[in-house]
Amino acid sequence: MTVTIRPADERDIMAVAQLIEEIERFYGSTEIQPFEERRAQVQEALFGSTPLASVLLVEDETHDLVGLAAYSFLWPAAGSSHSLFLKELYVRDTLRRQGVGARLMSELRALAAARAGCSRVEWMTDRDNPSARAFYKSLGFAEFDGKIVYRVDAGTA
Repeated sequence: MTVTIRPADERDIMAVAQLIEEIERFYGSTEIQPFEERRAQVQEALFGSTPLASVLLVEDETHDLVGLAAYSFLWPAAGSSHSLFLKELYVRDTLRRQGVGARLMSELRALAAARAGCSRVEWMTDRDNPSARAFYKSLGFAEFDGKIVYRVDAGTA
């Protein structure tokens, strides 16, 4: 199957919101945010007055969205440089193991290399996600064991 990888634009908001639900279900979530809330958040995050993220989309031959890579640039990274931080890489199960994820990673690396002052691409995966870890290893990426991730809900005081 032939796919196209391209940046998201405003005409993709509804489809991205639908794909976000698919991603949530993939990770086992049973409490899915109402569609209109999710659509509004996608619109604000990607196309608001201060966009929070960027997205590369994977589109199949029928123009259905079948994957995405959501990322942001973070500063500082090494010294005063910045990094491309990959938050989510997702490819629909019908297209997995066909090189689509590898193409997304290649596109992300090219974006980082083309951006002046960007020193690296960084991402995380869960320790208990052996398929993701095997995927990144197959691309030649080594696991970095130097960080511990912390998380707290925004409403927690």
